[in-house]
Amino acid sequence: MTLRIHRVGPESAGTVHQLVHAAFAARPPLHPPAEALAETPESIAAALAPGGGLIAEMDGEPVATLILDPVGDVVFLRRFGVLPSHQHHGLAHRLVIAACDAAGDARELRVLARQELPGTIGFWLNAGFVEIGRKAPYVELRRPLVASYAVPDAEAMRALGERLAGTLRRGDLVVLSGGLGAGKTTLTQGVGVGLGVRGEVTSPTFVIARVHPSLADGPALVHVDAYRLGGFAELDDLDLDTSLDDAVTIVEWGEGIAEGLSESRLEVHIERAVGDDPAEVDDQADEAGDQTGDEDPLDPRVVHVRGRGPRWLDTGHRPLG
Repeated sequence: MTLRIHRVGPESAGTVHQLVHAAFAARPPLHPPAEALAETPESIAAALAPGGGLIAEMDGEPVATLILDPVGDVVFLRRFGVLPSHQHHGLAHRLVIAACDAAGDARELRVLARQELPGTIGFWLNAGFVEIGRKAPYVELRRPLVASYAVPDAEAMRALGERLAGTLRRGDLVVLSGGLGAGKTTLTQGVGVGLGVRGEVTSPTFVIARVHPSLADGPALVHVDAYRLGGFAELDDLDLDTSLDDAVTIVEWGEGIAEGLSESRLEVHIERAVGDDPAEVDDQADEAGDQTGDEDPLDPRVVHVRGRGPRWLDTGHRPLG
């Protein structure tokens, strides 16, 4: 059987309405009744207009759906429904993973569940959500999509990298971004320590890429600097594909360039509390600072980590716990 989950808009309101009505009508009677049962194709079309939705098809047959409702940097999952004939086969969990990917740059997902349905609440808890409040008849739950860490100095940045290494395995891709001198290489040094690789991890700016073999039986570290690359084609010309499956690959300045290397990736962005205008920072001075990790203690960092793709959106493989 072939599962396909795809993004839809108001043009698919009829199909979404049919799926929602069939799924919610099969649930136990509630008081007050589920609002989803009062939906019409017109109201579904209006709900789909801001953020769209998802439809899951099994062998071409629509079997599940949800609506994405963006509110600021939060996306609410509305009208989440799976046809009774396709429940209890992991489809709902796959739909949640697809929703995480479809949420774009949102910081978290939220959902409302009925208090009278403990099984439904349990599903959301198992899908990585946590309860944040109750207002009868609803329970509100959230799932963060971005983990943020305050990093006061270079030592803490290396420690965070070492901790991150504990979650990485062969084939993983890390896309590392941040301003000049933000500490990208310092973080990578910590990853190198955590992976137990050979050689000093320094900025690969002028050699573009370095390979650090493992000192044990772990994956090698491929450290790439895409700052001077013109795009994915130049990155692909580095012939990194031969090592991606067997190594952990970290691409500095990889945002907008390296995403095509893997279906799944970790996006790590380092934000400076007090940053210079990149146009006024000397490249070589920045490289030296980034190598040694001599960040200004008065300029702390915040590191934002977001998983993309099935490798990281499964609740069993979330970065940094």
